[in-house]
Amino acid sequence: MKTPAKIRPLVEDGLVDEVLRQLMSGKEATVYVVRCGDEVRCAKVYKDAAQRSFKQAVEYQEGRKVRNSRRQRAMEKRSKFGRKQQEEAWHNAEVDALYRLERAGVRVPKPFGCFDGVLLMELVTDDHGEVAPRLNDVALTREQALEDHAVMMGYVVKMLDAGVVHGDLSEFNVLVDAYGPVIIDLPQAVDAAANNHAESMLERDINNMTQYYGQYAPELLKTNYAAELWSLYEDGKLTADTVLTGDFVSDETTADVDTLMLEIKSVMEEEAKRQERLREAEEGDV
Repeated sequence: MKTPAKIRPLVEDGLVDEVLRQLMSGKEATVYVVRCGDEVRCAKVYKDAAQRSFKQAVEYQEGRKVRNSRRQRAMEKRSKFGRKQQEEAWHNAEVDALYRLERAGVRVPKPFGCFDGVLLMELVTDDHGEVAPRLNDVALTREQALEDHAVMMGYVVKMLDAGVVHGDLSEFNVLVDAYGPVIIDLPQAVDAAANNHAESMLERDINNMTQYYGQYAPELLKTNYAAELWSLYEDGKLTADTVLTGDFVSDETTADVDTLMLEIKSVMEEEAKRQERLREAEEGDV
C-alpha cells in the first residue's frame, strides 16, 4: 500500500522497510502493520490535535510536566511552539507509560520508540500469527472470565504501584492472545500522584473491566476493587504483589456538622467563661 506521509521519514531512515496494511483507525491515531527487517510490527500514527475526537485531553494532561522549563512555560501559555510541545508530550506519554509498565510486569505491547508522532511497537498476535482480537470480540466461559479478571486486577495493581492510571481502560483497549490479556492504548495515561482526577479514572477503569467480565461471571458485579485499591494506595500499603479481594466496605460515615458546630461553640463559650473568671480573679488580687 502507499506509505502514509508520517511514516515516510521512518522508511528513509531505515526504521521501517514496508507498510503492509492499515490495521485500524481510532479516535486519536491510525495504526498500520509494518515490516521492520524480519519482524512485523505496528506503527501507530497519532492524529493532529484538530483531527482527534478525544475530547477530554485537558483532564488527562493535568500534572504532566516536561523537564525543559522553557517548553513547560510555552505549553502553559498555549503558544504555537507550546501547542507543538503539548503534542509531543501527548505522544511521549504513551511511550513512557509502555516502558514503565513493561518494567513493572504489566503485559503491554513492547515499544521500540516514538519518532515524530509515529510509535513503533510490537504487534500482538494469536496462535496463527494473526492480529490478536480485542476483548470485546472474545467469548468467555465463567471460569475464564474469573481468571482473566483476576489477571487484569493484578495488572491494575502493578500499574498503580508504578504510579500510572490507564484512564481509558475498557474491553476495547485490551487484546487477548494465547497467554491472556494485553493492555493497549495509553496516550491518556495519567500520573496517579499528580492528577486530581486519578482516583475517579481508576474507579472507572476498574468498573469497566468488572462490568465486562461480570457478563460471564455475575458474582464479580458485587465486588468493590476500586475502593479497596485506592484505599491501599492512599495509606501507603500498596505493593506490586498486593492481591485484591474485592471485598471492601467504604467508610461512608459522615460527620454530623450541626452537632460538631454546637460542640465547638460550647467549648469556645466555656473557654470564654474561664478566661473571664481568670480576669476577675486577677482584678480581685489587685
